[in-house]
Amino acid sequence: MGPDLKRVHVRYFAAFREAAGIGGELVETSASTLSDLYSELKGRHGFSLSSSQLKVSKGLEIVDLSGPVEDGDEIVFIPPVAGG
Repeated sequence: MGPDLKRVHVRYFAAFREAAGIGGELVETSASTLSDLYSELKGRHGFSLSSSQLKVSKGLEIVDLSGPVEDGDEIVFIPPVAGG
């Protein structure tokens, strides 16, 4: 692993899990922001949602997509939830 790479655990639910075909993965990335990481994963797994349509959790907190990616993070990208 190079000096600029970070290892993060990404978990997938709902539409993301269906598109990726997995419930989560350990990702080595050079992405500096959560938005950059989502773009990387969108290209890898063919996610159809734009970043403006989702929320992201880092640890147990909902955070902004402009936030940093740090080594060891646990990240969950949350698709919109329909309900009634």
